[in-house]
Amino acid sequence: MANLVPASSGSIYRRESRYARGALARLDAQTEIGLARIEQAAELQAGRAVAVTYVAKRAMQEVALISQLEAQLSMIIPMATSRLQALGDIAALEAADVVSQTVRRVSR
Repeated sequence: MANLVPASSGSIYRRESRYARGALARLDAQTEIGLARIEQAAELQAGRAVAVTYVAKRAMQEVALISQLEAQLSMIIPMATSRLQALGDIAALEAADVVSQTVRRVSR
């Protein structure tokens, strides 16, 4: 039994081992790149969400202030109520349009 010699040399095993290590290294690199792309996409989406909500919050605050001013002025000058409402509606619609434009711009 001591005279048994392996049929193939160790160089084949070393070559296969190098090939396996290289394949695993490439797989690890591809995994890291894939994860980096996913993380980048997630950061972009989060940034888009922040931009849209920021613009929407500011628009809501401004529309609320316009509505408050409209109500106050209507109490002072009741004859101007319909005109004040029209101006408030125009301003609110334009603010909504700005929010809508923001959504479209950041979604590209």
